[in-house]
Amino acid sequence: MNFLEIKNLSVKIQDKIIINDFNLTIAQGEIHALMGPNGSGKSTLAYVLAGKPEYEIMHGEIYFEGKDLLALSPQMRSLQGLFLAMQYPVDIPGLNNSYFIKAAVNAHRKTHGLQEIDAVDFLDAIKSKLALLNMPESLLHRALNDGFSGGEKKCNEILQLLMLEPKLAVLDETDSGLDIDTLKIVANAIKMHANPNRSTLIITHYQRLLNYIEPDKIHIMIDGKIVESGDKSLAHKLESQGYSVYGK
Repeated sequence: MNFLEIKNLSVKIQDKIIINDFNLTIAQGEIHALMGPNGSGKSTLAYVLAGKPEYEIMHGEIYFEGKDLLALSPQMRSLQGLFLAMQYPVDIPGLNNSYFIKAAVNAHRKTHGLQEIDAVDFLDAIKSKLALLNMPESLLHRALNDGFSGGEKKCNEILQLLMLEPKLAVLDETDSGLDIDTLKIVANAIKMHANPNRSTLIITHYQRLLNYIEPDKIHIMIDGKIVESGDKSLAHKLESQGYSVYGK
């Protein structure tokens, strides 16, 4: 089953074309990596999938589990099981981190006809995830990302991933700014989340995260479209040759 199908997608912002006739298919249970230099359109693709309104869809189609993703609001995309770990997580002073995650979890549970999780069960669940990520419990009691270090923000995105258990995770440069120890922790958490019923799209510049997570497919994105796809050996080719082989 194809979880995600993107067909001939072209996107612009302020009259500048960022994505140009882009095609990508991710099957259920697969992990794909999307690599490319700065300005190639990788983050734009992540924002378009999540429904960021600034981007204008010129033409093309996106289907998620057979549903027209472009017809859904950002909220409905999330509730249907699409998750975006942002490259630059937003600080929201005044919004308690734990309250935010619990509200998100219960919104998803309600959508799927499940009972809301009670406070005790939620605390037990999130504490176990904090331990996996080596995150202090004190971060639960602070405002969402407010005053968090760069690594703490990225780990907090992965904490949300583990709590929400989405069907499709889009991870936009989750590895950027992480030290080697935190990178290993995050990679292990992503591998724990992956299973035959969930798919993952990892957006990254570098091979280092892929040293710990072996994707089913790697795609190279240049000037808004995929120019080459392959297995993990493609990342090694990039590591040795860079993007100059593609004229960049």
